[in-house]
Amino acid sequence: MSEVKKFLYVNRRAPYGTIYAWESLEVILIGAAFDQDVTLAFVDDGVFQLVKDHDTAGIGMKNFTPTYGALGDYDINKIYVEKESLEARGLTIDDLQHLIWEDEDEDWAEKDSIKVVTSSELAKLMGQQDVVLSF
Repeated sequence: MSEVKKFLYVNRRAPYGTIYAWESLEVILIGAAFDQDVTLAFVDDGVFQLVKDHDTAGIGMKNFTPTYGALGDYDINKIYVEKESLEARGLTIDDLQHLIWEDEDEDWAEKDSIKVVTSSELAKLMGQQDVVLSF
């Protein structure tokens, strides 16, 4: 049996204006469906992907960000947001969607998926991955 590789998906771009954010989400869900060990990181303008209550009516695009709420159903619960990126954009964790997962080892207790980390903590995390994909 082969060893499960650790995949880190780094989301750097704003949710709209390019296809990167949507494509990243699709690749993440496909990877999780194939039992990849998935970790997500949101840095730079990528932090806007997790902001609550996007209103896309003015740009004529469908708001795909509620799909992040399904990540826990795919056993994706390692989601990291870079602290410096949040601060540079005037955001806090309270501005982000509340993403949770259910811990079957603790009688399905709901736990937060998002962890805010410093850039140095994120760099260390990147070094622990087998594959890092940037979107």
